[in-house]
Amino acid sequence: MRACFVTGTDTEIGKTLVSSALLHLLGQSGARTLGIKPIASGAVDVEGRLHNEDVDALARHSSLRPNPETLTPYLFKPAAAPHILAEQTGIELDPTLIKTTVQTAAEQADYAIVEGVGGFMLPLGQGRTGVDLAQALQLPVVLVVGLRLGALNHALLTAQAIRASGLNLLGWVANHMAPSMSYAQENLQTLHDYLPGPCLGVIPRLNATTLDDRIQQAAHHLRSPWEEKD
Repeated sequence: MRACFVTGTDTEIGKTLVSSALLHLLGQSGARTLGIKPIASGAVDVEGRLHNEDVDALARHSSLRPNPETLTPYLFKPAAAPHILAEQTGIELDPTLIKTTVQTAAEQADYAIVEGVGGFMLPLGQGRTGVDLAQALQLPVVLVVGLRLGALNHALLTAQAIRASGLNLLGWVANHMAPSMSYAQENLQTLHDYLPGPCLGVIPRLNATTLDDRIQQAAHHLRSPWEEKD
């Protein structure tokens, strides 16, 4: 089983788009794929069960379909920082529990994509951040960089934090966020020059109206993080 941890330079930067697109890409060969988002906030109640858009997208583009509750041990209804919601409900976001959840769920998968929450260093409470979660999982990291003003600083700081945590940067994906960005190609070249690890793809502004169609479009602009090893 091959697995990676997908993080981003910020929240709402395209982690779910990239994670789902990688699942779509890897599943085209007939591989058993599984997307896992252990922590999610922002959900609606549908027939007595909470649904989160990111979690549901990962499930739709996975070939394996375990019980959804086993994939997201921490799912909160309000759309807010998870550590605040956890504190309000008197629970602890436990990286060790998440590690066990991921390992158990991914046992039958050829490829597992684990999507983080927010940016790489989002607080998780108890003095922990997303770094502690990534270190507990001990998975190589795929970094999603949102191409917009400020992207260079955010990308280099995040890559530095990944390296400092002792984790391997498996690769990075650039995702065009702004309708127009001055010197977009020059910024992209700077990322190539400064970021360690290979570029796994550059996703342009996508014109599809539905998330699933955008995911399929994005998959055409990505390559497998394990392509050279497959």
